[in-house]
Amino acid sequence: MAMSREEMDRRIDAHFGFEARDDIEGVLATLAEDVEHDIVGAPGGPVRGREGARPFYEALFADLSDGKVECRRRLYGENFLVDDSVWRGRAPGRPFGLEGGGRPLEFRLLHVVEFAPNGDISRENVWIDVGAIIRQLPQD
Repeated sequence: MAMSREEMDRRIDAHFGFEARDDIEGVLATLAEDVEHDIVGAPGGPVRGREGARPFYEALFADLSDGKVECRRRLYGENFLVDDSVWRGRAPGRPFGLEGGGRPLEFRLLHVVEFAPNGDISRENVWIDVGAIIRQLPQD
């Protein structure tokens, strides 16, 4: 049975809400047990399962803070959505290997999210505008 747009919105907004609160357990609870978690370009490539995704979120929450996600557009299909958003916050850590120094940061994100029949996220595929991050966090 296909999920409604409203249900998909509720599910992804809950996921983003946990991310905004740096709540690793909350984020992981939105993922299917056997989720495919793919941060495009990540050195380790896609990972499987909640515990496979955990290290990404641990690093993310250490490197970025005060994050807010503003959705620019969503496209929907049968049990999937594409979310085009802008992330704004601060970089107290070393996001993507760059010294943040607590500086403000803004970059675009593109998520392709598939949902399992129970509504859990079964696949999260994320593209990050690393070029924008590099421009804002120049290294000496």
